[in-house]
Amino acid sequence: MKTSNARAKWTGNLQAGRGRVALGSGAFAGDYSFTSRFEQGAGTNPEELIAAAHAGCFSMALAHGLTSAGYEPKEINTTAKVRIENTDGAFVIPWIELETEGRVPGIDETEFRQQAETAKNGCPVSKALAGPEIRLTAIRLSDA
Repeated sequence: MKTSNARAKWTGNLQAGRGRVALGSGAFAGDYSFTSRFEQGAGTNPEELIAAAHAGCFSMALAHGLTSAGYEPKEINTTAKVRIENTDGAFVIPWIELETEGRVPGIDETEFRQQAETAKNGCPVSKALAGPEIRLTAIRLSDA
């Protein structure tokens, strides 16, 4: 199976230093810093990259589950929110929240939510991140 990779380089101390991350595929490279991670500075951060990976994986898993159940998804939009906070002097990720909307003809709200829950539990990134609570909001959009 495929192995994906990324690189990160950090220069300097935690608060004044700067870093750069790059995907092995070359599809993305970006700067990160203490302020982009813990405050409101420019650049990306590890939690944002986790969120991107989780949103992408979940959307694919949901599309697969829906197709396997006989539905033809037209569109799935997922936002992942990854929270980092200082708890008892240590930084932790206490929760991840997934919000997904899908345009899926012929499916009702209950079935869509069940499919979304199955995707949340089954996507490889969800499994890799099983430590924090992963919250999910699933909304079926109208076919129109």
